[in-house]
Amino acid sequence: MKVEMKLKGNAARSVNPYGCRQEVLNQINYVKEQGTYEGTKKALILGSSSSYGLGSRITAAFGSGADTIGVSFERGPRDENMLGTAGWYNNIFFREFAEKEGLIAKNFIGDAYSLEMKEEVIAYIKESFGGQIDLLVYSLAAPKRTDYKTGITYSSALKPIGQTVSGENINLETEELFTQVIEPATEEEIEGTIKVMGGEDWEWWIELLKEAGCLAEGFKTILYSYIGPDATHAFYHDGSLGKAKEQAEESSKRINELVQDIKGESILCVSKAVTTKASVVIPILPKYLICLYKVMLEEGTHETPIMHKDRIFRTMLYGNKSEYDEKGRLRPDSWELDEKVQAKVSALMSELTPENFKTDLTSYDLFRKEFLNLNGFEVDGNTVDEIDFEELVTLKP
Repeated sequence: MKVEMKLKGNAARSVNPYGCRQEVLNQINYVKEQGTYEGTKKALILGSSSSYGLGSRITAAFGSGADTIGVSFERGPRDENMLGTAGWYNNIFFREFAEKEGLIAKNFIGDAYSLEMKEEVIAYIKESFGGQIDLLVYSLAAPKRTDYKTGITYSSALKPIGQTVSGENINLETEELFTQVIEPATEEEIEGTIKVMGGEDWEWWIELLKEAGCLAEGFKTILYSYIGPDATHAFYHDGSLGKAKEQAEESSKRINELVQDIKGESILCVSKAVTTKASVVIPILPKYLICLYKVMLEEGTHETPIMHKDRIFRTMLYGNKSEYDEKGRLRPDSWELDEKVQAKVSALMSELTPENFKTDLTSYDLFRKEFLNLNGFEVDGNTVDEIDFEELVTLKP
């Protein structure tokens, strides 16, 4: 059966499993080309199946020789019309490539927010993973979270606070530039976004791991955040998601106190804008991305998730080129937010029209290709677009 890309708005409705395999391999090869570095040896990545989390896992394993545990919520194939998610195959093929090099690559599929998953992972660390981890990456992005202490389920909403915001966005299905209006978040939506996208669950993971004796001396943990430019502040940095990230900063401070006795460190890392399944559905951001990529390509600083995470691990988290701001946040986004870069991006955004946004004025084609790559389509080096469903169901995470 031949697989073809299907879109519903800015969400994928199909996957090429073998394109995902090639994409994972391409990322591994990128890291290998940069050489090895001294870093983590036992890492737990929460949200490990795509984008930031997958990039973190790949650089840890193939750059630093780390054994890794990945936790993610993904779906496998059900029938020929429902082949599962890209993350399902990313997990499988990452494990296969890592095991070929003698590395442990354990995948847990399920709800990282649940107590059951936390207990299952802790039991595995104690029984089969050497007893301790030296790194926890928190890279979860989900629409909902159930608080296992209260049983209440919260939903996140990417909305502005106290104002209605309108701006232009891109529909990848129809390839059109359109005006989008985003109504302000309610108090319930703000609270829900903080609960889902803040740092409370991050804290709970660290507390349980510490209590179980699973954190090594010198342990590090990192949570990925984003601030971005003025163009996106109204619905992002100053919106409901911004409130969640403020809460995550408070969580990071408490985690630092908790791991002080083992010389541990908690880091909130403000990453640059890249193409992810989450970023393409954020209001107004796609228009910004196609302009940002154009400028950063010209500057020689454009990065995909694997390039960005490998740089963070190699030069900042385990290197000597860390950049921190006055709040103690790690700032690898400095390339994106450089004043000259932002001035050029702003000027370019003002020139865009529904007629010219797909021309070589921008990097729309690159943005679209990077999005398709997330789902295994148009991947450099992949020649397989036909699948055998019976073969797919034999693949196990």
